[in-house]
Amino acid sequence: MNLPQAFIFIGRSGSGKGTQVSLLKKYLEQTTPITSILEIETGKMFRQFIDGSSYSSRLAKEDNLAGKRGPSFILVWLWTQFLVEKLNGDEHLIFDGACRSLIEAEALDTALTFYKKQKPIIIYLDISNKTAITRLTNRGRYDDIIPEVINKRLDWFETDVMPVINYYRSDPLYNFIDINGDQETEKVHQDIVSRLW
Repeated sequence: MNLPQAFIFIGRSGSGKGTQVSLLKKYLEQTTPITSILEIETGKMFRQFIDGSSYSSRLAKEDNLAGKRGPSFILVWLWTQFLVEKLNGDEHLIFDGACRSLIEAEALDTALTFYKKQKPIIIYLDISNKTAITRLTNRGRYDDIIPEVINKRLDWFETDVMPVINYYRSDPLYNFIDINGDQETEKVHQDIVSRLW
């Protein structure tokens, strides 16, 4: 294993990215205890941003409530600012929920190259729309309870995020791991760990 490593989790809303990030962090803490971990949770960052009082926050919240994808320039700004302020260079990086457009993926390419991250690992948690709808409805978060909004989010996953997945899948500079996310949580974790190195 080349240390420190970059991991990028990508998948539909409800695919279990947050849960699998937590399990991977525990695994890394056990297997590489001398290497710290920096998590970039883009969804959480964006939710905090839209709860702000700025004009940009208000516009982004309106779009979010309508089921639209967050603007790429704001999402890139959020994780870029985080990396610039927090990254020391000797830690694992875990991105939870990046990238949601090709523009974001290309921007992240430049960041990972700049920070000398070799062969970043893309973990695609592939779930069906049916599973996504069930999980999001059960989660009950404010942006997960309106069926029309959920359907719009799943639609823009197909139009905006699937091209990103295909981009990573075909790029030999990345280690692309396709995982069946419809399985039980622990089985998903074991599948991820078995394919990391």
